Amino acid sequence: EVEQLAIDRAKKLFGVPFANVQALSGAPANSAVEMAVLKPGETLMGLSLAFGGHLTHGAPKTFSSTFFKSVQYELKKDGTFDWAAIEKLAKKEKPKLIICGFTAYPRIIDFKKFAEIAEKTGAFLLADISHIAGLVAAGVHPSPVNHAHIITTTTHKTLRGPRGAIIMVTNKGLKKDPDLGKKIDSAIIPGLQGGPHDNQTAAIAVALREADSATFKKYAKQIVANSKALAKELNGYGFDLVSGGSDNHLILIDLRNKNVDGATAAIALEVAGIVLNKNGVPFDTSPPFYPAGIRLGTPAITTRGLKEKDMIKVGRWINDAVKEVEGKSLPKDKEERSAYWKDYKLKVWKNKKLLGIGKEVKTLIKKYPLP
Repeated sequence: EVEQLAIDRAKKLFGVPFANVQALSGAPANSAVEMAVLKPGETLMGLSLAFGGHLTHGAPKTFSSTFFKSVQYELKKDGTFDWAAIEKLAKKEKPKLIICGFTAYPRIIDFKKFAEIAEKTGAFLLADISHIAGLVAAGVHPSPVNHAHIITTTTHKTLRGPRGAIIMVTNKGLKKDPDLGKKIDSAIIPGLQGGPHDNQTAAIAVALREADSATFKKYAKQIVANSKALAKELNGYGFDLVSGGSDNHLILIDLRNKNVDGATAAIALEVAGIVLNKNGVPFDTSPPFYPAGIRLGTPAITTRGLKEKDMIKVGRWINDAVKEVEGKSLPKDKEERSAYWKDYKLKVWKNKKLLGIGKEVKTLIKKYPLP
Protein backbone atom coordinates (compact mmCIF):
# COMPACT_ATOMS: atom_id res chain seq x y z
CA GLU A 1 0.00 0.00 0.00
CA VAL A 2 1.08 3.57 -0.70
CA GLU A 3 0.32 4.63 2.86
CA GLN A 4 2.44 1.87 4.35
CA LEU A 5 5.28 2.80 2.00
CA ALA A 6 5.13 6.41 3.22
CA ILE A 7 5.05 5.24 6.84
CA ASP A 8 8.04 2.94 6.37
CA ARG A 9 10.05 5.65 4.65
CA ALA A 10 9.25 8.19 7.40
CA LYS A 11 10.30 5.72 10.09
CA LYS A 12 13.55 4.97 8.29
CA LEU A 13 14.41 8.58 7.46
CA PHE A 14 13.88 9.93 10.97
CA GLY A 15 14.71 6.81 12.98
CA VAL A 16 11.38 6.40 14.77
CA PRO A 17 9.22 3.33 15.58
CA PHE A 18 5.87 4.96 14.70
CA ALA A 19 4.63 7.36 12.03
CA ASN A 20 1.23 8.59 10.89
CA VAL A 21 1.08 10.20 7.42
CA GLN A 22 -2.66 10.97 7.26
CA ALA A 23 -2.79 14.52 8.65
CA LEU A 24 -3.75 16.99 5.93
CA SER A 25 -1.34 19.65 7.13
CA GLY A 26 0.63 20.87 10.13
CA ALA A 27 -2.20 22.39 12.15
CA PRO A 28 -4.31 19.19 12.09
CA ALA A 29 -1.20 17.19 13.02
CA ASN A 30 -0.52 19.33 16.10
CA SER A 31 -4.19 19.37 17.01
CA ALA A 32 -4.28 15.56 16.84
CA VAL A 33 -1.31 15.32 19.20
CA GLU A 34 -3.02 17.66 21.64
CA MET A 35 -6.20 15.57 21.46
CA ALA A 36 -4.22 12.36 22.03
CA VAL A 37 -2.23 13.64 25.00
CA LEU A 38 -4.52 16.12 26.73
CA LYS A 39 -8.01 16.16 28.17
CA PRO A 40 -10.07 19.35 27.82
CA GLY A 41 -8.86 21.94 30.31
CA GLU A 42 -5.40 20.42 30.80
CA THR A 43 -2.35 22.61 30.27
CA LEU A 44 0.00 22.91 27.30
CA MET A 45 2.97 25.25 26.99
CA GLY A 46 4.40 26.65 23.75
CA LEU A 47 6.32 29.54 22.27
CA SER A 48 4.23 32.70 21.97
CA LEU A 49 3.06 33.55 18.46
CA ALA A 50 4.46 37.05 18.95
CA PHE A 51 7.91 35.57 19.49
CA GLY A 52 7.95 33.12 16.59
CA GLY A 53 5.66 30.30 17.72
CA HIS A 54 2.78 28.78 15.76
CA LEU A 55 -0.97 29.23 16.12
CA THR A 56 -1.31 25.60 17.27
CA HIS A 57 1.22 26.10 20.06
CA GLY A 58 -1.39 27.74 22.25
CA ALA A 59 -2.13 31.05 20.54
CA PRO A 60 -5.36 32.84 21.56
CA LYS A 61 -8.61 32.01 19.69
CA THR A 62 -7.24 28.71 18.35
CA PHE A 63 -8.12 25.07 18.96
CA SER A 64 -5.06 24.77 21.19
CA SER A 65 -6.16 27.51 23.59
CA THR A 66 -9.93 27.06 23.33
CA PHE A 67 -10.05 23.46 24.54
CA PHE A 68 -6.91 23.48 26.66
CA LYS A 69 -5.28 25.86 29.10
CA SER A 70 -2.40 27.55 27.30
CA VAL A 71 0.67 29.13 28.86
CA GLN A 72 3.26 30.78 26.64
CA TYR A 73 7.01 31.29 26.95
CA GLU A 74 8.91 34.10 25.21
CA LEU A 75 12.41 34.92 23.98
CA LYS A 76 15.12 37.10 25.48
CA LYS A 77 15.95 40.56 24.17
CA ASP A 78 18.64 39.02 21.97
CA GLY A 79 16.04 36.83 20.23
CA THR A 80 17.11 33.51 21.77
CA PHE A 81 15.49 31.12 24.27
CA ASP A 82 15.44 32.14 27.93
CA TRP A 83 16.02 28.72 29.49
CA ALA A 84 15.71 29.86 33.09
CA ALA A 85 12.37 31.57 32.40
CA ILE A 86 11.05 28.56 30.44
CA GLU A 87 11.92 26.17 33.26
CA LYS A 88 10.45 28.51 35.88
CA LEU A 89 7.18 28.75 33.94
CA ALA A 90 7.02 24.98 33.44
CA LYS A 91 7.55 24.29 37.14
CA LYS A 92 4.89 26.84 38.06
CA GLU A 93 2.20 25.79 35.56
CA LYS A 94 3.05 22.05 35.34
CA PRO A 95 1.90 21.58 31.72
CA LYS A 96 1.10 18.08 30.56
CA LEU A 97 2.47 18.95 27.11
CA ILE A 98 5.42 21.19 26.22
CA ILE A 99 5.82 22.19 22.57
CA CYS A 100 9.15 23.24 21.13
CA GLY A 101 9.18 24.49 17.56
CA PHE A 102 8.70 27.69 15.62
CA THR A 103 7.55 29.54 12.54
CA ALA A 104 10.15 32.29 12.80
CA TYR A 105 13.28 31.32 14.76
CA PRO A 106 16.61 31.46 12.89
CA ARG A 107 18.76 29.48 15.33
CA ILE A 108 19.45 25.85 16.25
CA ILE A 109 16.95 24.45 18.75
CA ASP A 110 18.48 22.73 21.77
CA PHE A 111 16.07 19.81 22.10
CA LYS A 112 18.07 18.37 24.99
CA LYS A 113 17.38 21.40 27.17
CA PHE A 114 13.68 21.24 26.41
CA ALA A 115 13.74 17.53 27.28
CA GLU A 116 15.39 18.24 30.63
CA ILE A 117 12.65 20.74 31.48
CA ALA A 118 9.95 18.28 30.41
CA GLU A 119 11.51 15.55 32.56
CA LYS A 120 11.53 17.81 35.61
CA THR A 121 7.81 18.55 35.22
CA GLY A 122 6.65 15.15 33.94
CA ALA A 123 5.39 16.62 30.66
CA PHE A 124 5.21 15.11 27.22
CA LEU A 125 7.58 16.91 24.85
CA LEU A 126 6.37 17.61 21.31
CA ALA A 127 9.01 18.77 18.83
CA ASP A 128 7.36 20.56 15.93
CA ILE A 129 10.06 20.48 13.24
CA SER A 130 7.84 21.61 10.37
CA HIS A 131 10.29 24.27 9.20
CA ILE A 132 13.51 22.29 9.68
CA ALA A 133 12.52 18.69 8.91
CA GLY A 134 14.57 18.57 5.71
CA LEU A 135 17.59 19.90 7.58
CA VAL A 136 17.08 17.33 10.34
CA ALA A 137 16.71 14.50 7.83
CA ALA A 138 19.94 15.57 6.14
CA GLY A 139 21.86 15.85 9.39
CA VAL A 140 22.52 19.59 9.19
CA HIS A 141 20.31 20.34 12.22
CA PRO A 142 20.26 18.24 15.43
CA SER A 143 17.45 15.69 15.60
CA PRO A 144 14.89 15.66 18.43
CA VAL A 145 14.47 11.85 18.18
CA ASN A 146 16.44 11.06 21.34
CA HIS A 147 14.82 13.88 23.33
CA ALA A 148 11.15 14.33 22.37
CA HIS A 149 8.26 11.94 22.90
CA ILE A 150 6.42 13.09 19.78
CA ILE A 151 7.56 14.81 16.58
CA THR A 152 5.38 16.58 14.03
CA THR A 153 6.34 18.05 10.70
CA THR A 154 4.76 19.37 7.58
CA THR A 155 6.03 17.88 4.33
CA HIS A 156 5.93 20.99 2.13
CA LYS A 157 8.68 23.15 3.61
CA THR A 158 12.32 22.02 3.75
CA LEU A 159 11.25 18.43 3.01
CA ARG A 160 10.28 19.80 -0.41
CA GLY A 161 7.19 17.60 -0.74
CA PRO A 162 3.42 18.13 -1.12
CA ARG A 163 1.21 19.88 1.40
CA GLY A 164 0.74 17.40 4.21
CA ALA A 165 2.13 16.32 7.56
CA ILE A 166 3.69 13.47 9.50
CA ILE A 167 3.25 12.64 13.19
CA MET A 168 5.94 10.47 14.74
CA VAL A 169 6.35 8.82 18.13
CA THR A 170 9.85 8.07 19.38
CA ASN A 171 11.04 5.13 21.47
CA LYS A 172 11.06 7.54 24.39
CA GLY A 173 7.42 8.36 23.67
CA LEU A 174 6.33 4.72 23.52
CA LYS A 175 8.16 4.07 26.77
CA LYS A 176 6.20 6.87 28.45
CA ASP A 177 2.91 5.69 26.91
CA PRO A 178 2.87 2.39 24.93
CA ASP A 179 -0.54 3.33 23.45
CA LEU A 180 0.58 6.75 22.20
CA GLY A 181 0.64 5.69 18.56
CA LYS A 182 -2.87 4.26 18.73
CA LYS A 183 -4.14 7.40 20.43
CA ILE A 184 -2.67 9.58 17.68
CA ASP A 185 -4.16 7.39 14.94
CA SER A 186 -7.59 7.72 16.57
CA ALA A 187 -7.18 11.46 17.05
CA ILE A 188 -6.61 11.89 13.31
CA ILE A 189 -9.36 9.49 12.16
CA PRO A 190 -12.12 9.74 13.34
CA GLY A 191 -11.07 12.55 15.66
CA LEU A 192 -10.33 15.27 13.13
CA GLN A 193 -10.72 13.79 9.65
CA GLY A 194 -12.99 11.42 7.80
CA GLY A 195 -10.10 9.92 5.89
CA PRO A 196 -6.70 10.52 4.29
CA HIS A 197 -5.97 12.02 0.87
CA ASP A 198 -4.28 9.11 -0.91
CA ASN A 199 -2.85 11.22 -3.72
CA GLN A 200 -1.19 13.40 -1.10
CA THR A 201 0.12 10.33 0.74
CA ALA A 202 1.69 9.00 -2.47
CA ALA A 203 3.48 12.30 -3.03
CA ILE A 204 4.73 12.26 0.58
CA ALA A 205 6.20 8.80 -0.04
CA VAL A 206 8.08 10.15 -3.07
CA ALA A 207 9.36 13.17 -1.14
CA LEU A 208 10.63 10.95 1.69
CA ARG A 209 12.55 8.82 -0.78
CA GLU A 210 14.12 11.95 -2.27
CA ALA A 211 15.04 13.17 1.22
CA ASP A 212 16.91 9.92 1.87
CA SER A 213 19.37 10.56 -0.95
CA ALA A 214 22.90 11.95 -1.08
CA THR A 215 21.67 14.67 -3.46
CA PHE A 216 19.15 15.91 -0.89
CA LYS A 217 21.78 15.99 1.85
CA LYS A 218 23.96 18.16 -0.38
CA TYR A 219 20.96 20.39 -1.05
CA ALA A 220 20.19 20.81 2.66
CA LYS A 221 23.79 21.75 3.43
CA GLN A 222 23.66 24.38 0.71
CA ILE A 223 20.43 25.82 2.14
CA VAL A 224 22.22 26.60 5.40
CA ALA A 225 25.36 27.85 3.64
CA ASN A 226 23.27 30.25 1.56
CA SER A 227 21.33 31.42 4.59
CA LYS A 228 24.50 32.19 6.53
CA ALA A 229 26.02 33.96 3.53
CA LEU A 230 22.90 36.08 2.98
CA ALA A 231 22.70 36.92 6.69
CA LYS A 232 26.30 38.12 6.55
CA GLU A 233 25.51 40.38 3.61
CA LEU A 234 22.41 41.82 5.28
CA ASN A 235 24.30 42.46 8.50
CA GLY A 236 26.83 44.37 6.43
CA TYR A 237 24.07 46.67 5.21
CA GLY A 238 23.03 47.45 8.78
CA PHE A 239 19.90 45.30 8.91
CA ASP A 240 18.81 44.26 12.40
CA LEU A 241 18.66 40.47 12.16
CA VAL A 242 16.79 38.83 15.03
CA SER A 243 19.39 36.91 17.10
CA GLY A 244 22.10 38.45 14.91
CA GLY A 245 22.11 35.86 12.13
CA SER A 246 20.95 32.39 11.13
CA ASP A 247 21.89 28.76 11.77
CA ASN A 248 19.18 27.28 9.57
CA HIS A 249 17.23 28.19 6.43
CA LEU A 250 15.47 31.24 7.82
CA ILE A 251 16.32 34.91 8.35
CA LEU A 252 14.10 37.24 10.39
CA ILE A 253 14.69 40.97 10.02
CA ASP A 254 13.50 43.72 12.34
CA LEU A 255 13.05 46.78 10.11
CA ARG A 256 12.44 49.35 12.80
CA ASN A 257 15.96 50.74 12.42
CA LYS A 258 15.23 51.20 8.69
CA ASN A 259 12.15 53.35 9.40
CA VAL A 260 9.77 51.17 7.39
CA ASP A 261 7.25 48.49 8.34
CA GLY A 262 7.31 44.89 7.12
CA ALA A 263 4.18 45.14 4.98
CA THR A 264 5.48 48.16 3.09
CA ALA A 265 8.88 46.55 2.55
CA ALA A 266 7.44 43.18 1.48
CA ILE A 267 5.40 44.78 -1.33
CA ALA A 268 8.40 46.80 -2.52
CA LEU A 269 10.53 43.67 -2.59
CA GLU A 270 7.87 41.84 -4.57
CA VAL A 271 7.98 44.59 -7.17
CA ALA A 272 11.75 44.05 -7.22
CA GLY A 273 11.25 40.35 -7.91
CA ILE A 274 12.00 39.14 -4.38
CA VAL A 275 9.12 37.36 -2.67
CA LEU A 276 9.07 37.02 1.12
CA ASN A 277 6.54 37.79 3.83
CA LYS A 278 5.86 40.47 6.38
CA ASN A 279 6.35 39.07 9.88
CA GLY A 280 6.21 40.01 13.51
CA VAL A 281 9.46 40.19 15.47
CA PRO A 282 10.15 39.82 19.21
CA PHE A 283 8.82 42.74 21.26
CA ASP A 284 6.94 44.06 18.23
CA THR A 285 4.38 46.72 19.15
CA SER A 286 3.11 47.21 15.58
CA PRO A 287 -0.42 46.23 14.45
CA PRO A 288 -0.58 42.51 13.49
CA PHE A 289 -1.32 43.21 9.82
CA TYR A 290 1.49 45.76 9.63
CA PRO A 291 4.32 44.11 11.60
CA ALA A 292 7.80 45.51 12.03
CA GLY A 293 9.65 42.70 10.29
CA ILE A 294 10.07 40.48 7.27
CA ARG A 295 10.89 36.77 7.05
CA LEU A 296 12.79 35.09 4.26
CA GLY A 297 14.28 31.68 3.59
CA THR A 298 16.81 30.13 1.21
CA PRO A 299 15.28 26.71 0.25
CA ALA A 300 13.63 27.89 -2.99
CA ILE A 301 16.66 29.73 -4.38
CA THR A 302 18.85 26.80 -3.34
CA THR A 303 16.60 24.43 -5.29
CA ARG A 304 17.25 26.57 -8.36
CA GLY A 305 20.99 26.28 -7.84
CA LEU A 306 22.09 29.59 -6.34
CA LYS A 307 25.23 29.47 -4.18
CA GLU A 308 26.98 31.69 -1.63
CA LYS A 309 28.44 34.00 -4.30
CA ASP A 310 24.92 34.80 -5.50
CA MET A 311 23.91 35.93 -2.01
CA ILE A 312 26.06 39.03 -2.51
CA LYS A 313 23.68 40.21 -5.22
CA VAL A 314 20.56 39.10 -3.35
CA GLY A 315 21.67 41.02 -0.25
CA ARG A 316 22.36 44.14 -2.30
CA TRP A 317 18.98 43.94 -4.01
CA ILE A 318 17.16 43.58 -0.69
CA ASN A 319 19.04 46.58 0.70
CA ASP A 320 18.39 48.74 -2.37
CA ALA A 321 14.68 47.87 -2.43
CA VAL A 322 14.16 48.58 1.27
CA LYS A 323 16.13 51.82 1.00
CA GLU A 324 13.77 52.94 -1.78
CA VAL A 325 10.78 52.89 0.61
CA GLU A 326 12.46 54.02 3.83
CA GLY A 327 10.35 56.58 5.62
CA LYS A 328 7.06 55.24 4.29
CA SER A 329 5.01 55.27 7.45
CA LEU A 330 1.66 53.66 8.09
CA PRO A 331 -0.93 56.22 9.22
CA LYS A 332 -1.74 55.92 12.92
CA ASP A 333 -5.37 56.64 12.15
CA LYS A 334 -6.98 53.34 11.06
CA GLU A 335 -9.48 55.22 8.90
CA GLU A 336 -6.65 56.58 6.76
CA ARG A 337 -4.90 53.25 6.15
CA SER A 338 -7.11 52.00 3.33
CA ALA A 339 -6.49 55.10 1.23
CA TYR A 340 -2.79 55.00 2.10
CA TRP A 341 -2.40 51.41 0.92
CA LYS A 342 -4.35 52.02 -2.28
CA ASP A 343 -2.14 54.97 -3.14
CA TYR A 344 1.08 53.20 -2.11
CA LYS A 345 0.37 50.09 -4.18
CA LEU A 346 -0.43 52.15 -7.26
CA LYS A 347 2.82 54.09 -6.97
CA VAL A 348 5.15 51.29 -5.90
CA TRP A 349 4.34 49.12 -8.92
CA LYS A 350 5.49 52.02 -11.11
CA ASN A 351 8.71 52.68 -9.16
CA LYS A 352 11.54 52.66 -11.73
CA LYS A 353 14.23 51.77 -9.21
CA LEU A 354 12.33 48.71 -7.96
CA LEU A 355 11.37 47.61 -11.47
CA GLY A 356 15.02 47.96 -12.45
CA ILE A 357 16.06 45.63 -9.63
CA GLY A 358 13.39 43.23 -10.84
CA LYS A 359 15.01 43.13 -14.30
CA GLU A 360 18.37 42.30 -12.68
CA VAL A 361 16.73 39.52 -10.70
CA LYS A 362 15.23 38.05 -13.89
CA THR A 363 18.60 38.19 -15.63
CA LEU A 364 20.24 36.23 -12.82
CA ILE A 365 17.46 33.70 -12.38
CA LYS A 366 17.49 32.81 -16.09
CA LYS A 367 20.84 31.17 -15.39
CA TYR A 368 19.12 28.93 -12.82
CA PRO A 369 16.00 27.42 -14.43
CA LEU A 370 13.61 25.34 -12.35
CA PRO A 371 14.86 21.72 -12.12
